[in-house]
Amino acid sequence: MNRKQKKMLIRIIISAVMVIILNFIPVTGIAELALYLLVYLIIGYDILKKAGKGIWNRRVFDENFLMAVATVGAFALAIYARSGDYNEAIAVMLFYQIGELFQSYAVGKSRRNISALMDIRPDYANVEREGKLEKVDPDEVGIDSMIVVQPGEKVPLDGIVIEGSSSLNTSALTGESIPRDVRQGDEIISGCINMTGVLKIQTTKAFEESTVSKILELVENSSSRKSKSENFISKFAKVYTPAVCYGALALAVLPPLIQILFLGQAAQWGIWIYRALTFLVISCPCALVISIPLSFFAGIGGASKEGILIKGSNYMETLSRAKCVVFDKTGTLTQGVFEVSAVHHNEMEEKKLLEYAALAECASSHPISKSLQKAYGKEIDRSRVSDIQEISGYGILATVDGQEVAAGNSRLMERLHVKYRECHKVGTIIHMAVNGEYAGHIVISDIIKEHAKEAVAALRKAGIKKTVMLTGDTKRVAEQVAETLGIDKVYSELLPGDKVEKVEELLLENAGKDTLAFVGDGINDAPVLTRADIGIAMGAMGSDAAIEAADVVLMDDDPLKISKAIKISRKCLRIVYQNIIFALVVKFACLGLGAVGLANMWLAIFADVGVMVIAILNAIRTLRVHHL
Repeated sequence: MNRKQKKMLIRIIISAVMVIILNFIPVTGIAELALYLLVYLIIGYDILKKAGKGIWNRRVFDENFLMAVATVGAFALAIYARSGDYNEAIAVMLFYQIGELFQSYAVGKSRRNISALMDIRPDYANVEREGKLEKVDPDEVGIDSMIVVQPGEKVPLDGIVIEGSSSLNTSALTGESIPRDVRQGDEIISGCINMTGVLKIQTTKAFEESTVSKILELVENSSSRKSKSENFISKFAKVYTPAVCYGALALAVLPPLIQILFLGQAAQWGIWIYRALTFLVISCPCALVISIPLSFFAGIGGASKEGILIKGSNYMETLSRAKCVVFDKTGTLTQGVFEVSAVHHNEMEEKKLLEYAALAECASSHPISKSLQKAYGKEIDRSRVSDIQEISGYGILATVDGQEVAAGNSRLMERLHVKYRECHKVGTIIHMAVNGEYAGHIVISDIIKEHAKEAVAALRKAGIKKTVMLTGDTKRVAEQVAETLGIDKVYSELLPGDKVEKVEELLLENAGKDTLAFVGDGINDAPVLTRADIGIAMGAMGSDAAIEAADVVLMDDDPLKISKAIKISRKCLRIVYQNIIFALVVKFACLGLGAVGLANMWLAIFADVGVMVIAILNAIRTLRVHHL
């Protein structure tokens, strides 16, 4: 609990204890009234203050006004009747504050769940000044400035490589799993990650004109919109609250006037004013106004605890209706990292072929080279290797143990006039030649994520009717991944613009109440994430643009969390509808009883505070989503 909640709890305990004591000590008259008023002010001074501010600001009709009028009126009636029973007035305020405390605690818990997962990574640029590197905000770096990007850092601005060479992880930008090599004179765009060497870059664009900024501009969206249920409750409360206030006033005034003017009876003002005050307490829309937003907020908090960040209740509502899920491939269903998946040899032994490849590639820090060295699994003895020559866009030539070894793509084999064999496997193929003779090839593939197949199956169990994969990869790679995972439809060799077109086609097919969710991780996915009914981004390795554009962020990149997010949203919506139906049925039933005098203030307390507490406790259930 925070300080404010602790203070409220202390006020509730003190007030409750004082009321109990006052019912047992022999105090009457002015002293009794003064003591009860003291208790009332301890528990309700903030409500009176808020009601006063509302009247002053011409926003009269809210729950604070209803509580203030009902409780002050109950005090006035007790004084008028000289009954000395002030318990009802204090009980209304006391239970109302208990409900507020429940709400505050639930909201606080949800907020903590969300903030604990918000890992905000600041972007910076290393500017070289007087031989030293200084970290500055990218928007402070001008055109033609010199910046240095070290291994593992994100390229903050567009520019030209002046010095150094490296491999760049461009999957966030292009969707392709194969890194891009850059060297002096090459253009480089912001958003990709430097993987190997140190790069000195001359900037060609200001930060606001850079690739990342432009894409972020395109996908800028508002995440503060309310759900349809919340909008309904807000509109309902705006009409309902004034209506019941005027209804209570009519109930207090019209029956006594009818008694005097038409029936010739003595006006029973006390009875009808008491009924009107009871009517006011019953009518308070707290259960709806508080529990519905709380249901969504608690649902968002529960999802956050599971590593699923949902940016607003409107997205929760949209997600609950998802029936079609569209995936990007690289970084979403696959890891975007390389691994040797097969070795196809000629006459040379498989282990020997892999050994030659690893030794030939020992001087390279390229991810493909690293995957070969990892598959070899032994320490590299560089003394066995000499005359290493890297041919950009082709591969490596080297002398290993006195043998001339060539490792590269099919173009390298053609260049060396070596007859090679095509591979039936899908992946990056490293062809090997030893002393001018073809020795075989090694297949390096992007690894499918551990839970990807399970995630697709879980979506089917969750009621998803159709799964689709969109990728910029080749048709062979895309179809193999889709077949392995059990995805219904696959579209390959797509540019970012093509992905948007495909999603628009799918949206037309999916027209109706059902919604379409798109799952991606790269900058190239940002426009699609925005265009889909609901965008889901991978948050751990995903690009900032994708995270900004998405409505839902999976903080640990686990695709299995997609089905969990859908289940959480559906549970949340079920609870919202339960609270709406329960609150309205009890409210209208008790309003009828109150109007005809069959409900006293204690029933009114249940109809208001009791329903609110039950609705809040039901809403808190949305925090419990671990076993969904």
